[in-house]
Amino acid sequence: MKKIFTIKNVILGILFILLDLVVYIFLGIAMMDYDDFYEESKGEYMSLESMDTFQKSIFISMNIWNIINILLVIFIIYKVYKHFTTIKQIHD
Repeated sequence: MKKIFTIKNVILGILFILLDLVVYIFLGIAMMDYDDFYEESKGEYMSLESMDTFQKSIFISMNIWNIINILLVIFIIYKVYKHFTTIKQIHD
């Protein structure tokens, strides 16, 4: 039976989390451009009408990155669940 909590997997997990944080930091800093140059005359706050092309791309990228992270968390929970149910079936 394969172990999922090996040193290699833990290190890869930590590196992936750090990479994920770097992407969030980059997108967050890029979104600060919108906050700095927001004008009420262009539209409601955080609406696509009030954003230029760069700000729209960052906003959409942030939402896509959130969806990817949610799917990844669901996948990890599924893999851990499958691992522990397999262990339980082996011991029963």
